[in-house]
Amino acid sequence: MSACADEATARALIVRTARSLFTRGLTHGSTGNLSVRLADGALLLTPTGSSLGTVEEPELSRTDPNGRHLDGPRPTKEAFLHAAFYRARPSAHAVVHLHSTHAVAVSCLDGVDPADALPPLTAYYAMRVGTLPLLPYHAPGDSRLEPLAEHTARTHHALLLANHGPVVAGASLEAAADAIEELEETARLHLLLRGHSTRPLTPEQAAALAPPSP
Repeated sequence: MSACADEATARALIVRTARSLFTRGLTHGSTGNLSVRLADGALLLTPTGSSLGTVEEPELSRTDPNGRHLDGPRPTKEAFLHAAFYRARPSAHAVVHLHSTHAVAVSCLDGVDPADALPPLTAYYAMRVGTLPLLPYHAPGDSRLEPLAEHTARTHHALLLANHGPVVAGASLEAAADAIEELEETARLHLLLRGHSTRPLTPEQAAALAPPSP
């Protein structure tokens, strides 16, 4: 999926990806939202209050590049967060935000390093996520998060929102979904290994695999 893909293709891909994430337990209820940046610069997003398990193509919302509603149902209340990522990362064409269980659990732990919430336990985490800043808690839909998210997304394509969940941008929806799944699996490993001595990748090993800058 690239910026030049047609809207019909983008709608089908969003719904297919949403179903996959939901049916495999990576989100639940009416949590989580997906978006794709279209060739004309508009954003196509899942709507507010929708479940990724049941949302249909005609129910998707369109906004302008700043997250202002253009047509379709009202967009997710976190449209501003998606818009912030796209402004910060010109190479991004998709954003995925989930409330995946293990990543959310990490976001609730005391003493997490705000500069990097998870250790690079595996090569694929280092390749697909890299470092993971933890942003301070804001209530869902609180637009005061927008400038902080935009600033941080300039140097990181994946963020963890405290007591909330992960947000990941990618060059395609497939890439963003793969990265957020890798993040969730690493969070699960991190929690399973708590209390055990671990051997994460060295800084040199992780740096050699780090995702490219935007």
